[in-house]
Amino acid sequence: MLNIQLPDARNENILINIDGKLYPREEAKVSVFDSVVQGGDAVWEGLRIYDGKVFMLEEHIDRLIASAKAMAFAEIPSRESVKEEIFKTLNANRMYDESHIRLTLTRGKKITSGMSPHFNQYGPTLIVLAEWKKPVYNTEGIKLITSSIRRNPPQCIDSKIHHNNLINNILAKIEANLAGVDDAVMLDVDGFVSETNATNIFFVNNGSVRTPFADSCLPGITRRNVIKLAKANDIEIEEKRLSIAEMYISDEVFVTGTMGEISPVLNIDGRTIGSGKKGEVTNRILSLYREKAKNEGVIIPRY
Repeated sequence: MLNIQLPDARNENILINIDGKLYPREEAKVSVFDSVVQGGDAVWEGLRIYDGKVFMLEEHIDRLIASAKAMAFAEIPSRESVKEEIFKTLNANRMYDESHIRLTLTRGKKITSGMSPHFNQYGPTLIVLAEWKKPVYNTEGIKLITSSIRRNPPQCIDSKIHHNNLINNILAKIEANLAGVDDAVMLDVDGFVSETNATNIFFVNNGSVRTPFADSCLPGITRRNVIKLAKANDIEIEEKRLSIAEMYISDEVFVTGTMGEISPVLNIDGRTIGSGKKGEVTNRILSLYREKAKNEGVIIPRY
C-alpha cells in the first residue's frame, strides 16, 4: 500500500463539487470521455479564501468566462451559477479561511474519443476543488533556475487564455525539481524573461519596479493588483522587455500568484539576488497586498 502524506491532513475528508454534486475525495472523478482527459481541453482559475471572503471572485469568474469564450465553448454556465457552486462547496467543507479553490471548466464529456468539439454533446463540466492550503512558498524567500523550456508565444497558445494545456510549465517545473530549487524562470521565444512556471515575476532596481509585458506570460490577477497598488502608493513601476542579465543584477526579485501570494526570490541560477534577503520594496508591496486581501472580497453566505 502506498504511503501517502497530504500537505494538509484536513484535506483527507474534503468534499469536491462536480457539476453541482458533492463527492468525497476518493469518489470525485470525471469521465474518461471528458475533454479535460481527452486533450486538456478546459480552462481554470485559482481563488483564495481570506477571513470569510473570496478574494477577487468577480475578476476570476470574468477570466474563466473570457477564456471559455476564446476557446469557443458552446455552453458556458452563468456567473451566478458558478458563484453558487463555489459557495455550496465552501459551506459543505466549512472553509472560510486559509483555503484555496481550483475552479475548472471543461468543454465537457464527448460521445466518442477524438479532438473535435463536435463530439461534445453533454454540455460543460464544472469542478470546484476547495482545499485547506496556506500560501505555498516560503515567505522568507525562494530559489529559482532559468528553464530551457520556452513560454508559449501568442502565435502558438495565447497566454490570455487561462487553459489547462500546462505541459511546457510542467517540464520547466521538472527542471526546477531536479535542480533542487522552488521554480523555474521561463523565457519567451526571443530570450527575454516571461514568467516562472507558476507565477508572474517582478524586478526592483533603485526602488523602481519592472515586470515583463504580458505577451508570453499570463496577465495574472495578483500581477494586476501589484501594479495597481504600486501606482496608488507612489512606487515607480513599468512593464518592459527584460533580459536575463537585468534579472541577475536586480536589487530585489519577487513573484506573484494566487497560490503563493507574493514571494521574494533570493537566488537565481546560483546567483544571489541583491542582499540575499527579502527587500524593502518587496516587503512594502507584500504588506499592501495583504491589507487589500484582508479588507476586500466577496462575503461567503453561510448556510
